[in-house]
Amino acid sequence: MPNILKILVCVATAAGAVCAYAQMDPAQMAAAREKAQVCVACHGPDGNSQNPDYPILAGQSWRYIYIELKDFKEGRRSDPQMSPMAANLSQEDMVALGNFFAAQKPAPIKFQVDGAKVEAGRKTSDATLCPMCHLGGFVGQNEIPRVAGQYPQYVKKQLMDFKARRRTNDAGNMTSVAGTLSDADIENLSHYIANLN
Repeated sequence: MPNILKILVCVATAAGAVCAYAQMDPAQMAAAREKAQVCVACHGPDGNSQNPDYPILAGQSWRYIYIELKDFKEGRRSDPQMSPMAANLSQEDMVALGNFFAAQKPAPIKFQVDGAKVEAGRKTSDATLCPMCHLGGFVGQNEIPRVAGQYPQYVKKQLMDFKARRRTNDAGNMTSVAGTLSDADIENLSHYIANLN
């Protein structure tokens, strides 16, 4: 049986976006893989970044990838590398890329595990109720990203950006939570999350 992915097709209407599932056939998957080749330089083969400054996209929620690409394209999120990359993407491109990366398997990262930071991060996660949105194991859901197994440097930067309000393209949840965290909390959380696979 061929490997067929479900893809969400959205059509803009006066009332907003109407979305319906369609099938992503092998030809569409191959086309999405071709579109994703430009992403390899930063995000690695099949979305498994080898650079701790860039997120792992493999296994990420397709919807989260789609929303972030749309936010980069429309200026709600800014990054010197990603904003220009997203500028010329069509809605179909963003959906296809989201589905392609969601279908990939995340590879474990290599980093120096600090057991004390991991345990302190676990306690901070429980105290701030992170799993309420990111779910147990930080696997994410829908527009809430999978952050399990991301590089600690990347997680730390995103949390610091939310805390300093350099990143505000969330619904306010992350800026609110990050604002309550100390720099040590953020360091510990980044180690805890990175250690989850």
